[in-house]
Amino acid sequence: MRIAELFKQKKAVWSFEVFPPKQQSAMDGINATLAQLKDLAPDYVSVTYSAGGSRNAHTAAVASKVKELGMLPLGHITCVNSTKDEVRAALGGLKDAGVENLLALRGDRVEGVQAGDFSYASDLIRFIKENGFDFDISAACYPEGHPESESLLADVRHLKEKVDLGVTHLNTQLFFDNDDYFRFMDMVRLAGIDVPVQAGVMPLVKASQFGGIVKMTAAKIPSKISRMYARFADDAESLTEAGIAYATDQIIDLLSGGVDGVHLYIMNNSYVARRITENVRPFLDKLNAEK
Repeated sequence: MRIAELFKQKKAVWSFEVFPPKQQSAMDGINATLAQLKDLAPDYVSVTYSAGGSRNAHTAAVASKVKELGMLPLGHITCVNSTKDEVRAALGGLKDAGVENLLALRGDRVEGVQAGDFSYASDLIRFIKENGFDFDISAACYPEGHPESESLLADVRHLKEKVDLGVTHLNTQLFFDNDDYFRFMDMVRLAGIDVPVQAGVMPLVKASQFGGIVKMTAAKIPSKISRMYARFADDAESLTEAGIAYATDQIIDLLSGGVDGVHLYIMNNSYVARRITENVRPFLDKLNAEK
C-alpha cells in the first residue's frame, strides 16, 4: 500500500520510527522490537538510513522484516554524502526488499567529508523521479525551521519546491511546543502546500536524550520539560513515566487540533511505544471512525 492512500482512509495516521543496528550481529534485537510493535497495529513503520552522516547498510533488511511481520514499511534514504551510483544502488536495494514508500532526506553533513552528487533533498527527489523509481515519496519539514535555513519563510518556500516535485506527505522534525507546529501549519497551508503533514513526536524518557538528540536537532525545550528534567534526571524510572505523560498530553492536544497524523520517534523502545499507543488509541479510534 502507498502511504498516500492511508491519509485518504484515516483522519489521523499513527506510525513509529525505528533505526537499524550498526552491526549485523544486533539484528535479533531489532527483530524482537518489531515483533512487539506488530501488536500495536501502527499504520506504518519507518526505518532510518543514517544519523550524524553515517551510512547504514541494514535499512532494507529491517524494512523487509517490517513487511514480513505484516506492517507497512517506509524506508529512509539520505543523499548528501553519496554519489548518484550509491544512491541508485540503495534505491534498488529498497525496491528489492519490497519497499513502496520512501522518505527522501538530505542527511547530515559531515565535517571534513566532501559532499557527493547531491546538495539538497530536492535534488534527491528529482533524481528518483527522473530515473524511473516508482516510490511513494515523503519528505521532512521543520516546524521551528531547519537549523541551516535563513528563515522559516525560506524553509517553507523550499518545502513547496519538494511538494511540487511529487512529494505526497510530510513528516515533521521533533518538536515539544505544539504552538510552533500549529503556527507552522498556518504558513504551510498559506503557501499552497496541501499534502498531509504528520507531526513528529519524541518522548523524552532518558536523560541522555536531552544532551544528545535534542541538542543535535536544536529543538526548543519548553519550561515544563526543563522542570521535568530538573526534578527527575537522576531517577530513571520517574523520568521515563514523566516523558510518557508529556508525550501523551502533547499528542492528545495535536489530535484535538486536527493533525493529519502523529509519527512517534520511539528510539527502538517498544515499552514506550506500547504505553503511549495504549494511552491515545481511544482517541485515534474515535477520530478514524468519523472519517
